[in-house]
Amino acid sequence: MSGGVRVRQRDPGQGLPGCSCDDGLCQGIHGVPSPGPYREGPFSGLLRESRNAARDPDSQQGDNGHHAACGPADKTGARGLRDHADAGGGRRRERSHVPSDVAAAESQAPWLRFYPAGVPHRVAIPDVPLTALLDDAARDHGGRTALVFFGRRIRYRALQRAADRFAAGLRRLGVEPGDRVALVLPNCPQFAVAFFGTLRAGAVAVPVNPLYTERELRHQLADCGAVVAVAFEGVWERMAAVREFTALRHVVTTGLAEELPWWLRLLVRLPLERIQTLRARLSPGLPAGADAVPYRKVARRPPLRDAPRLDPTTTAVLQYTGGTTGTPKGACLTHRNLVANAHQVTAWYPQLQPGRETGIAVLPYFHVYGLTFGLAAAILAGARTVLLPVPDTQLLLRAARRWRPTLLPAIPPVYEELLDRPERELEALRSLKFCVSGAMRLPPDTADRFRDTAHCVLVEGYGLTEASPVALANPLNANARAGTVGVPLPGTRARIVREDDPSQTMPDGEAGELAIHGPQVFAGYWNDPEDTARALPGDGWLLTGDVGVMSPDGFVTLIDRKRDIINTAAFTVYPSEVEAVLSEHPAVAEVAVIGTPDERAGERVTAVVVLREGAALGEPELIAHCTGQLAEFKVPTEVVFRTDPLPRNQLGKVVRRFLREVP
Repeated sequence: MSGGVRVRQRDPGQGLPGCSCDDGLCQGIHGVPSPGPYREGPFSGLLRESRNAARDPDSQQGDNGHHAACGPADKTGARGLRDHADAGGGRRRERSHVPSDVAAAESQAPWLRFYPAGVPHRVAIPDVPLTALLDDAARDHGGRTALVFFGRRIRYRALQRAADRFAAGLRRLGVEPGDRVALVLPNCPQFAVAFFGTLRAGAVAVPVNPLYTERELRHQLADCGAVVAVAFEGVWERMAAVREFTALRHVVTTGLAEELPWWLRLLVRLPLERIQTLRARLSPGLPAGADAVPYRKVARRPPLRDAPRLDPTTTAVLQYTGGTTGTPKGACLTHRNLVANAHQVTAWYPQLQPGRETGIAVLPYFHVYGLTFGLAAAILAGARTVLLPVPDTQLLLRAARRWRPTLLPAIPPVYEELLDRPERELEALRSLKFCVSGAMRLPPDTADRFRDTAHCVLVEGYGLTEASPVALANPLNANARAGTVGVPLPGTRARIVREDDPSQTMPDGEAGELAIHGPQVFAGYWNDPEDTARALPGDGWLLTGDVGVMSPDGFVTLIDRKRDIINTAAFTVYPSEVEAVLSEHPAVAEVAVIGTPDERAGERVTAVVVLREGAALGEPELIAHCTGQLAEFKVPTEVVFRTDPLPRNQLGKVVRRFLREVP
């Protein structure tokens, strides 16, 4: 497979005698590598990051209203970080006001006729904080399982109580409304508890990839100003190394073994070498004298009696961008943004049965795609979610055999790795009803093969961190168009604008920058008014930085990232077009095309190539392969061969800036 995230495959292992755990945990005890969460140990398979690393002429203000960069102007912050304790919100159910001209423009959008039956043109968004989703689920589905973790089931009512207690524990640690709390965790119950507990305390959640290096942790923790971090024990040494450069006052640590079923917690205490190896991966422990706060100490406080009322317009999540084209920036996602996107996503699937669906969280919660689909939208639907701490196809299939999932949001590499499994194993996926792919291009062949194998339609959508993240999606019906990212979601508008003048809309079929408008559009970048002004030039429109075209009926096809476009001798080259041709060569495993400085042409087209194992190929052969398939100015003038995989972010996108930094 070329590109994407490598997802580990393992042969099925044998469970312990009498063991009913179908989630694969016991495989580690019998000599098969366990799914543990960390390089050299527990997260080794977790979305590994390479260490080389609408159209609508109107421009009236819509649901998202005025945006400004958010940042700490004072103790409680500026726009998006006001004192929640003094704000209204709580359990209000008022509907967002929609200006009549905006509603009229949306009602005439050409893409509406392609919506699946039952999908509304506009979704009524309740004016409530994100915590209201959990409160409603606890009220309506309190006895239903919310989370499953290696056989342990946590009901909605119990999850709500745990979040309330964790909020009290954070307040005990001195966390005040508007403070930032970093969550450096894989998918596990502790993430969900700490996430909603943070919001309940009036603080802002900052999801952080637990695979980050010291340099990356230092940047993100220092930039967001987090005062407390909730972290996996295996991250402790890196956290301790950067702590002095941050505002951290407390680091709360936890291990995955803490949330195992009771009988497995007893099992991992047995003094057997293999079991102790497994335990060390799940819960590495801390060195003597470590200045950390045990998770249980925070999670067992009595619930708050004076929980702050939450204003839906304030920031709920400070989500850092992938940093594929530059330094990661903190995107301020408000409660309203995330509530809106959860409602938009669930409305796109009108056959969803509240309280009766089951999803598998293979996407990491520390990424906004996993956070919205796997947590917020799942809770809104009252779904049962099976948590996978690593994107392991064998774990996924074992979970599917036991829990019969109906929902699977994932990325193309996960679907491709699943299709590489024996067909008899894929019968476990026949219960799926809704499958969506995002974060990168979905090859049409992958979608077709998955549909034929799993008997479930797999459609592609589009999103970005700044849109909470979902903005467009293909219809789950015969109107889906392979190769496109679909049409705007309910309540969302989209148009293609001139790259040098976003006030001008491009004609149908002509390339330009994709702009979107809707209630899911973020409030701005943390402490970065200049980038905020560039992304949000006015009237609520977000410039995505993606270049694409829109058909007359509203389907969008992406071409490339604006910053990745190569300008050579007055010609424009889209890297994705060149990469598509190079990827067709049987010797090429991975390829990325970048622009490198050239004195005469400004930039030259440079291809960075990773060959398949055992392949022998030189620059002349690859250039010859492109000649005749591409215009002369698009053919690479330089080919750089790498032995290491291409650097990628947590969802498998190539981080081109790392390639440009290589001398």
